[in-house]
Amino acid sequence: MKNKNYIRIAKNAAKLQIRELRKINKVFNKDFISAVNLISNCKGKVIAAGIGKSGLIARKISATLSSVGISSFYLNPGEANHGDLGQIDKRDILLVFSYSGNTAEIINMLKYANRFNIKTIGVAAKKNSVLIKASDIKILLPHVIESDPTEMVPTTSTSISLLFGDCLAIALMHKLNFSKERFKLYHPGGNIGKTLMLAKDVMITGNKVPIVDHKKNIDYAIREMNRKKLGLVVVTKKNYICGILTDGDARRSIKEYSKNHRVEKFMTKNPLMISQETSASKALSIMNEKEVTSLLVFDRKRVTKKKLAKLKGIVHIHYLLQYGIK
Repeated sequence: MKNKNYIRIAKNAAKLQIRELRKINKVFNKDFISAVNLISNCKGKVIAAGIGKSGLIARKISATLSSVGISSFYLNPGEANHGDLGQIDKRDILLVFSYSGNTAEIINMLKYANRFNIKTIGVAAKKNSVLIKASDIKILLPHVIESDPTEMVPTTSTSISLLFGDCLAIALMHKLNFSKERFKLYHPGGNIGKTLMLAKDVMITGNKVPIVDHKKNIDYAIREMNRKKLGLVVVTKKNYICGILTDGDARRSIKEYSKNHRVEKFMTKNPLMISQETSASKALSIMNEKEVTSLLVFDRKRVTKKKLAKLKGIVHIHYLLQYGIK
């Protein structure tokens, strides 16, 4: 038996799906807009439902909606018919996926929704299906050719259902003005949360920050540096940043000063600073590039015309590593 060219087979399957998925544009009509408006105004939860492969799609879309701040959960229609229908509230919205639209397990769920006037968005590919007929908002998916040899296994049909759900979620994100800040709120852990952390999330603030006025003597500055244990002090003039003195600066200048010399004589002017909106990973990158262990954080909104900046905090490399920023 000859070995088949599986790479060619896979490429042909991908080519077919890509071609068929272009049909998704037919879905973006007034019914799609109605679905976006209905979900964005939902006072309860978006309950996604489906059986089999459509159930897996519904579960994924529900998870996506939850991740962008739209309260949602997946409900198995089979289990719903055995007592779980009580999870559906009048304020909720049903988002039901079924490519055929005639799945038996969904019918009782639809009857329940219609009885209690629960709004339903039906997503199916058959215009005359039970799901489309029973839904308040009818999302008619285009007929697509499956990419398997029999043209019967759910492949392209599941892909286009998933594509619709993702496009719906993205439209809702725009509708609700979803931002990185809100995304970070729902993803505090894991790699996504770390990627979205900003300087203001990890910086040292308040009494932990070593600050001295430029008129203070260097002995006072060194004692402040030792108290705060960050290896530096920020030198300010009228509450604006004017320089920085590190423990390295102090050691190198030890032969040149007396205890009464002003700290401004030995400070480094124009220290490295970042905005509090700078990402934590970017801050770490700057530290590695400049070979420093700390960066001053300033509030960009409060920079004066003279380019004087007020200190908001300090980002230290040890704290970045503790947060898992790499």
